[in-house]
Amino acid sequence: MSYEIRDSFWTFKNKVKIIYIFTLLGIVFWIAAIFLAPYLKSLSSPINKIIYYSFSKICHQAESRCFYIFGNQMAVCSRCLGIYIGFLAGTVYYPLIRGFGILSLPKHKTFFLATVPIGIDTLGNFFFLWNTAGWLRLILGFIWGIVLPFYFITGIADFFLNLNFHNKKQ
Repeated sequence: MSYEIRDSFWTFKNKVKIIYIFTLLGIVFWIAAIFLAPYLKSLSSPINKIIYYSFSKICHQAESRCFYIFGNQMAVCSRCLGIYIGFLAGTVYYPLIRGFGILSLPKHKTFFLATVPIGIDTLGNFFFLWNTAGWLRLILGFIWGIVLPFYFITGIADFFLNLNFHNKKQ
């Protein structure tokens, strides 16, 4: 997937920028909620239960695999936290590395190389071959998470650009 930029250069570029901004705001909000849950719990605010419950649908939240802050367990495990922080880092670096004028996926090799370490670690833990420390789970999650925005932003932009293209054809 690669787009040739012609007369609609600014329109194309602006659409990618808008998707980027919404992605950046979304991941900042997401990470803020992860840190907000234990803080609200330390204040005995009932809102913490909503946040923990929401994250329980996407993370196991096992006590032994979570970091603690404000005297309480975080809303996600260390691996998930690493993925989200990595996603934020990748999103921040996206315009510096990719820019907004080119829309193409990174090489498959990039995704494969980022996936292998977290995949091996996850399988090793799943089959009880080893139990990885939280800091290493965080690092492996970060490595995987940092490449994801380059696929996510490209995929969402591609979807909306194709949607716009098909609507103009009709």
